[in-house]
Amino acid sequence: MSQPKQSRRPATAPGAGLALRPLEGGLGAEVLGLQVAEVDDATFPALYSAFLEHQLLLFRDQLLPPAAQVAFARRFGDVQVHVMDQYHASEHPELYTLSNLDAAGRPSGKHPDRGTLAWHTDGSWRRATGQATMLYAERIPSSGGDTSFADMYAAYDALDPNERATLAQLRAIHNLNFSRNRRHGEEPMTEAQRATVPPVDHPVIRTHPETGRKCVFLGDHAETIQGMEYDEGRRFIESLNERIVRLARIYTHRWRPGDFMVWDNRCLMHKAGAYDTAREPRVIRRCTIIGQVPS
Repeated sequence: MSQPKQSRRPATAPGAGLALRPLEGGLGAEVLGLQVAEVDDATFPALYSAFLEHQLLLFRDQLLPPAAQVAFARRFGDVQVHVMDQYHASEHPELYTLSNLDAAGRPSGKHPDRGTLAWHTDGSWRRATGQATMLYAERIPSSGGDTSFADMYAAYDALDPNERATLAQLRAIHNLNFSRNRRHGEEPMTEAQRATVPPVDHPVIRTHPETGRKCVFLGDHAETIQGMEYDEGRRFIESLNERIVRLARIYTHRWRPGDFMVWDNRCLMHKAGAYDTAREPRVIRRCTIIGQVPS
């Protein structure tokens, strides 16, 4: 098994030199008065420290062209080019565009990715999982379409010590083809795409490679438990996924156009809220940074 990557960022006090405002409920922080497209080498170390400390950062009123979003993402590490290339809607394949608009620019009534409506962590279906995800809001519905986040540090801390020890011995099988098929009710992935991302196993309890804190690492891409009979593993995962969300701190974000968010996939789960796909537009640009092999 390959070793986790070491952080490229120098250590600094969390958020030093930044104006931060805690988000409602205490999970995450808003970064005030900073344009992401203008972040430079002098600013980034403090920003990254704030990311590790708060797990989720919000930037309002951003002017962020696609190229600038990709350039900012590269400060964190290597940027994923998603295997489902039907979502590559620009000259930047690193960007995964979630849009319900048809070719004429009108709401189509079709949800672009129903898998986003379930609690998950981006990139858990890869051997080296997602480090950070970044979303930029281009167009937002008048109601619905929120994004919720669940703190998996808090979920782990709330577990009984005996259960923590039991879960630490388990590995879950994560499978993008499984999660996509069951949420879409169809097969949205081609045979070639499925072959590119075979199922992988990860520990149910992982240690964050930079903070050293333990958290639960599961979500909707997790199909079953290694070594269990399949249906037993499915029931186990469904029950545990439901429970860890109840134990977690939750923040739900109501988007505005120009909002930009970056969060830590290694210790958060997230999901999108439903909206009227036939009448309301929603266009979001996403990119995910490739992280480490969980341990």
